[in-house]
Amino acid sequence: MIDQAKEAFREEAYELLSELEDSLLELEESPGDLDVIGKVFRAMHTIKGSGAMFGFDEVAAFTHEVETIFDLVRNGEMSASKELVTLSLRARDHIRILLDHEGPLDDSVAGQGRDLVAAFRRLTPVQGGVQLSSPAEQSGRGGSFEETFRIRMRLASDIILRGTDPLCLLEEIFELGTCRVIAQTDEIPPLEDLEPENCYIFWDLILTTEKGVEAVRDVFIFVEDEVDLKIECIDRDGSQDDEEVHRRLGEILIARGDVTDAQIAELFADKKPIGELLVESRAVSPGKVESALQEQEHLQKVQMQRKTQEASSNIRVSAERLDALVNMVGELVIVQARLSQSALSRGDAQLISIAEDLEHLTNELRDSSLTMRMLPIGSTFSKFKRLVRDLSQELGKDIELSTSGADTELDKTVIEKLNDPLIHLIRNSIDHGIEMPEQRQAMGKSRQGTVHLSASHSGDSVVIEIRDDGKGLDRGALLAKAVDRGLIAPEAKLSDREIHELIFAPGFSTAQAVTSVSGRGVGMDVVKRAIDALRGTIAIESDIGKGTCIRVKMPLTLAIVESLLVYVAGDHYVLPLSSVEECIELTREDIDAAHGRDLIPVRGQLVPYISLRKHFDIQGELPSIEQIVITRVNDLRVGFVVDHVIGEHQTVIKSLGRIYRDVEGVSGATVLGDGDVALILDVPNLVRTVEEQAVV
Repeated sequence: MIDQAKEAFREEAYELLSELEDSLLELEESPGDLDVIGKVFRAMHTIKGSGAMFGFDEVAAFTHEVETIFDLVRNGEMSASKELVTLSLRARDHIRILLDHEGPLDDSVAGQGRDLVAAFRRLTPVQGGVQLSSPAEQSGRGGSFEETFRIRMRLASDIILRGTDPLCLLEEIFELGTCRVIAQTDEIPPLEDLEPENCYIFWDLILTTEKGVEAVRDVFIFVEDEVDLKIECIDRDGSQDDEEVHRRLGEILIARGDVTDAQIAELFADKKPIGELLVESRAVSPGKVESALQEQEHLQKVQMQRKTQEASSNIRVSAERLDALVNMVGELVIVQARLSQSALSRGDAQLISIAEDLEHLTNELRDSSLTMRMLPIGSTFSKFKRLVRDLSQELGKDIELSTSGADTELDKTVIEKLNDPLIHLIRNSIDHGIEMPEQRQAMGKSRQGTVHLSASHSGDSVVIEIRDDGKGLDRGALLAKAVDRGLIAPEAKLSDREIHELIFAPGFSTAQAVTSVSGRGVGMDVVKRAIDALRGTIAIESDIGKGTCIRVKMPLTLAIVESLLVYVAGDHYVLPLSSVEECIELTREDIDAAHGRDLIPVRGQLVPYISLRKHFDIQGELPSIEQIVITRVNDLRVGFVVDHVIGEHQTVIKSLGRIYRDVEGVSGATVLGDGDVALILDVPNLVRTVEEQAVV
């Protein structure tokens, strides 16, 4: 149970650190924005409080130091300088290291934390020759005033099971000032009905503090959905005298819910309820009293419903469980296909009807389960702001990252595997694309360069663009480097697209010097292979002196895809439907008219084609009329010759075994309704392989 709670805290902390990084980068652009400063402080406060509860003492102690600084910023005693933001980003990275660290801290990690704390303290303002410490140590300074609060803290019964220790909350309240606490034990059930893990106690507290009500609320900021909290200011700098306090004793008990109006009325039989007294004195009419009571009841009911809805609107599910669900849905799709095929072969009308109903439900279940794994790609985009900031400072450049389409959703697995390729592409745009500020100014550009990251849906795919306003790709330099490395002949005539794609060759680089960012010829070929492995495509457009646009097209999901099922010499193959444009016939006359060239005219345009029989060396008698599946790969139309096109197919993707994992042109397999296995063709890889063979 403890290990599960710690892991849950880690997951929450990782999310908070991601939000913290976004808020700090936003704060750097708007240092006076109080809302952003508040977000930074709340993230730090939550990490500190939860870390202390789950035994992450190093995290809590270090985060407390940073939180103290931002409390000063929040109170207007410090400014959110660029140096403070830079230190805070480094602190955020250090917290991540502490979260991941197991066992005693290494000297290097502990030393890094001490250095950061010392750097933060050097930034702390000095008043009267004494450096300010944490706010808790500053009580009593001029201009402050004391307030006394009545607090009732009623926690959810399963609060301990959720990983929150009530004692830690009480200790934080005690740190705010002078406090008295009364534990209410009336709701503890008899021993035979008691659940040891449940919290049956609630607490009444009287707190006198100079920190204000917001400091009290901040204590509960990370359990606000699990606590029924009532805070009432009952005194400010001794404004109420003893007589006034005593006169309100009954009201206090009623406000706390300890007694009811009926009990008070029964106890004081000669007294009448306030509503009745008001009616008798003709101060208000009976209807107005009834209306007020109805309003009170209605508001309480609405508030209760709202709290219930908010508490039940979201639930955290581990990624492993979602993956297991999608895998089971995939198996269900295969079983449903087998049932449909069996029903059709038997001609049983009742069985066919059942199979159709099952197919409808399976499709809905498939769509729902895949939707659960969809995440906004903005969660990845936000990580790149830090990358651009740090890298541009390292290179001495002034670069702004802008984004659009951050709410575009993509499968969780695709987003995770796309992270590293996108990092490579952005780093290249910053290093190779954007010029130094002086160079840009001399060229009539603004000193600040721009990298724009965008995402949008295109059918069942997502298109991601990385566009910069830099110098663009130098056609001459690319050709010279390619000739020097023997990639092309000196007299070769290449289109702009072919020249641009040279940068994806292994080891290809035009950098004049090796730096920490680039120049070793490693990266773009890795990017190409990674995107191909995800069944995606990558294309480049570039204008010299104006900039470069790299366009990546990815499938929405890697689990279940719509495909085209084809047949070749007794075997079935699958092509992703997103890359298929049309299907046409290939006759003997068409082959003879091409005079040995694998070309066919399609509405006035010659389209090259690849015979799967020839490419995979499949023997057997050819049908009199073959069919060509026309696909589009990187803006090129390429056909694939098959014996027959069977039709659309819902494909559940299965990984190939270790022996077949490196087979060129095949990216996976699927199980058909009759139990046969069909190979999934890797269309871009097939085209590239044939092109390379043609060059040789």
